[in-house]
Amino acid sequence: MPKYVPVIGMEIHVELKTRSKMFCFCENGYELKEKPNQNICPVCMGHPGMLPVANVQAIDWTIMIGLALNCEIAKFTKFDRKNYFYPDLPKGYQISQYDQPLTFNGRLTIGNKDIDIIRIHLEEDTGNLKHVSDGALVDLSRAGTPLIELVTGPCIDSAKEARDFCQEYQRILRYLEISDADMEKGQMRCEANVSLQEEGKFVIENNEVKPLFDNELNPKAELKNINSFRALERAIEYEIKRQTKALENGEKLVQETRGWDENTQSTFSQRVKETAADYRYFPEPDLPPLIIEDELVANLRATLPELPQAKLKRFVAQYQFDPETASIIIEDKHLAAYAEAVISELVGWLVALPEVEGSEEEIISANGKKLSKLVGNWLTTHLFKHLNESGQKVGDCKITPENFAEFLSLIYTNKVNNLAAQQILEEMFATGKAPTDIMEEKNLAQVDDTEAIEKAVDAVITSNPKAVEDFKAGKEASFKFLVGQVMKETKGKANPASINELLNKKLA
Repeated sequence: MPKYVPVIGMEIHVELKTRSKMFCFCENGYELKEKPNQNICPVCMGHPGMLPVANVQAIDWTIMIGLALNCEIAKFTKFDRKNYFYPDLPKGYQISQYDQPLTFNGRLTIGNKDIDIIRIHLEEDTGNLKHVSDGALVDLSRAGTPLIELVTGPCIDSAKEARDFCQEYQRILRYLEISDADMEKGQMRCEANVSLQEEGKFVIENNEVKPLFDNELNPKAELKNINSFRALERAIEYEIKRQTKALENGEKLVQETRGWDENTQSTFSQRVKETAADYRYFPEPDLPPLIIEDELVANLRATLPELPQAKLKRFVAQYQFDPETASIIIEDKHLAAYAEAVISELVGWLVALPEVEGSEEEIISANGKKLSKLVGNWLTTHLFKHLNESGQKVGDCKITPENFAEFLSLIYTNKVNNLAAQQILEEMFATGKAPTDIMEEKNLAQVDDTEAIEKAVDAVITSNPKAVEDFKAGKEASFKFLVGQVMKETKGKANPASINELLNKKLA
């Protein structure tokens, strides 16, 4: 039985969030999809005689994403007409780029592997169709939205690798702030080209799959209608199984476009795949070619932020975050900036506290891992909980990095226990008040008075003889119950370590 190898390439379209459309001055339809045909003009409607004008911001942003993905930037580039007839394409052609894209020959590292990027080119988006019972409605609000298309080489080996690539690409787009790249809103559309080739009978050279000897290559299927990374991974996995089964049964595969059905979790045939010749590309006569100056490229390169993979490595090395926590924090560059500000402020708070010894450098050197764990836990678990429940982003949060750091310093120095800390954080999130003020107003400072805690422990032991008996019989859950009762007796303010120590001593 022949062994078949998946050969996968990605085509990813992303809408840019420029203020105006690609070739006219209409407001970009990026966020106007609930208002059909409200931001249109004769240019984006394809009226005869209307002349396009290229959006400079979109050109600059395409160069920026090319630089972020290690692409070469064209010195000379042009726009082309891609001809096809469909109701959502009012001109009967799309202004795109064919043989001379703005950026090309790049790469993005996923795991330990470089994924080749053949090109990233700039074009205009189409309109949108809404299918109804007796036909279809055409909305041209989206028509003319700046759209970049990234094409990888056929070098992706698995559905997971394809998903990881797309997610990393999305992170970079968001770091550059050129697109929100929300798949559910159609701002990012991932299409996978999937074929199965017999092992040892093909080779990939210059990003082209070539047969060896007299072998005939199997055709590919292009997967569309995918609106989440989870669906992308499942669609590719399904298609690999479908093609494998067909080949093993001696069936003939055809080059086609296939959609993804979320309900049945399967792909379905849509149409036979077109070739480049079918689109009758030719240079766009109404737009002059572009000369990309070295100075422009240098200026754009200087504006690139620290990108996600570099930030991840730095957070692990500099702040001693574990990789999993660091990857959660750097997912959003604004959250990453907030975390850095919190760490800086926290060290400043600790230096100023009399009970903490050492300079900033000494505190970080001795307790860096402990501090990063403290920051990571309260950010990604507790603050995230409030952000998710309220639907807010970290930039909307009322808690300043300085106040969050002060809050963490209370925990670090055992001035509040975990239960009290959660109450303080909840109040901080709602009001933006300083944590020390909340602690004092609500009387939440941790009780370290051994005599007071011992008195509470004695009272709990006396009033819960059954739990004491069960613990001595080996039931560990009874000990936790007793701890909880002491916490209740002290209104949640006692030091848990002191409770544990005293209970163990008295129940021994």
